[in-house]
Amino acid sequence: MTEPGGTMKGSQYEDPVQGIKETVGRRGFLTGTIAAAGFGLVGARLAYLQGLDPDGLADAAKKKRTREQVIPALRGEILDINGNVLARSVQRYNITVDQSAVGPFKRYEEGSNKPVEVTATELVYELADILEMKDEDIKNALDGNLRYKVVKDNVTPAIYNKVQALGAPYIYGEILSERKYPNGQVAGSVVGRYSIVEEAVDGTSNQTRTANNSVGIERTMGEHLAGKDGLRVYEISADGIRIPIGDEQNTPAEDGKNIRLTINQDVQYFAQQVVKARADELKAEWGTAIVMDVRDGSILALADSSTMDPGSDKFEIADMNPRAISQVFEPGSTEKILTTAAVLDEGLVTPETVFDVPAELVIDQQTITDAFVHPAQKRTVTGIIADSMNTGTVMMGSKLTKEQRYNWLKKFGLGDFTGVELTGESQGLVSDWRDWDIRQQYTVLFGQGIAQTALQTAMIYQAIANKGVMLKPRIIDAVLDNQGTEEKRPVEEGTRIVSEETARKTLSIMEAVVYEGGAKGAQVEGYRVAGKTGTAENVGKNSSTYDGWTTSFVGVAPSEDPRFLVSVTIHRPQTTAAAVGLANTTEQFAEIMEKTLHTYNVPRSSTEPQLTPKFAEGHDETG
Repeated sequence: MTEPGGTMKGSQYEDPVQGIKETVGRRGFLTGTIAAAGFGLVGARLAYLQGLDPDGLADAAKKKRTREQVIPALRGEILDINGNVLARSVQRYNITVDQSAVGPFKRYEEGSNKPVEVTATELVYELADILEMKDEDIKNALDGNLRYKVVKDNVTPAIYNKVQALGAPYIYGEILSERKYPNGQVAGSVVGRYSIVEEAVDGTSNQTRTANNSVGIERTMGEHLAGKDGLRVYEISADGIRIPIGDEQNTPAEDGKNIRLTINQDVQYFAQQVVKARADELKAEWGTAIVMDVRDGSILALADSSTMDPGSDKFEIADMNPRAISQVFEPGSTEKILTTAAVLDEGLVTPETVFDVPAELVIDQQTITDAFVHPAQKRTVTGIIADSMNTGTVMMGSKLTKEQRYNWLKKFGLGDFTGVELTGESQGLVSDWRDWDIRQQYTVLFGQGIAQTALQTAMIYQAIANKGVMLKPRIIDAVLDNQGTEEKRPVEEGTRIVSEETARKTLSIMEAVVYEGGAKGAQVEGYRVAGKTGTAENVGKNSSTYDGWTTSFVGVAPSEDPRFLVSVTIHRPQTTAAAVGLANTTEQFAEIMEKTLHTYNVPRSSTEPQLTPKFAEGHDETG
């Protein structure tokens, strides 16, 4: 039974009011405990996230609002030997806007401690004045919802700084670098051009690779010229605006180093004009000229009849590299100086040694002839070379074994790279002596059956003029850093090719070519000159027959103490076989050599050449 007003729980009665109180008390306690625990967990979680943050959530949030901007390094300059600029980079900026963030902003005016508000309309007027644009054009550029829009491209750093001074948080500057070649085609193929492009690997834009299409010094010295890009790191707000008081880190760019060449801009320009005029006159495929200081191998000019302007997008592929290093051809009679030096150095002949030279030479059933008709003659070695006789050259060169002939070609660097610091160099072609046929073993003595560049030929003469020591051709004079420190490129130790006595005798024979032989047009008033002509047939492009010519002259001056070498080559002049001798380059040599000697104020010669007679005593042209 139960009493009225009572509640039965089990076998006992309980007070209903007391039960409610106890229930409420227990629930309140539990609720409070749970709430306190919850607050504690939240606090712990906050401390956990803010303090320990093992999951990197804070870092992730910061990273999400962090932006990076590459600061391009300014590419170094390329200079000639006198500091004239051949290539330089000019820094420019594209002024851009985030249209979605355009609106009023605050900035501090000069002399004021309180920021003032600037309206978008006021900014339009200010930008229009600085950028020299119409108000309407600026308004249209700022109006819209694009996150990126170019307001004006390619502005100078001075203009960019004025825009930045306005303080608009949604106006940016996109850094550009523009390469300039102020001298156009002057030494264009030497300087080269800077070209880094993205190329598709699979024919689409899905996979790309960076391709270096640069040539010339721009490529070979690219590591020094490039510098090191900097980096600007800053924070943006949720609406994309840069946070002025945000964390900012700046790593400044390290601009590239300057490269000073051995090229002399004035000599280079003059040589280009001379060789172009001659190539045009003879309607030749191309012409090239080399000017070198024989004492250290420095190249003052590498001139082509046609070359590229590195600043232009229109040029011929063949004009991208200097032809003096990229084009190979049979050198012809200029190679006779190598043969002469070899037999002199081996002690097989002297300049006075006499050979009974026939009207035509038949050897191993091979007939060797000369470019001019003559009877049998008693010629000295000097006379053989002075009048460029193939017959006599083969006779004296045959004193060398076939292996010796090959070894001398290789000793003078033929068939190998010269090591000049330019792109596009060919090593030429010298086949092994064991592979020579019956005729080739003789024709290599006068420059046929081998192929080489104009620079390789020039280096033979450099060695002779430098007292028998061959040097590596130099085209880099120094590397200059941003502090003005100069890293001079040393002249590498040369290789002795022939004795000093052999070199002196060979120079004397080369003087006879100019003063008593067929190269009188190479004389330079006031200076002694030594050199050699060369004419060789060209093999057809699509056949094995000869269908053209290459004519050249290489010489040095002043020959009593040589300082400069000049080589001029004309390839495939449009002339007949009978008139090919008239297509020589002796006068062009003389023009360029005279210009070079005067440019460097070289003292005039004070002595006359001491020449060995061309014929044996008591003999002359008649035999």
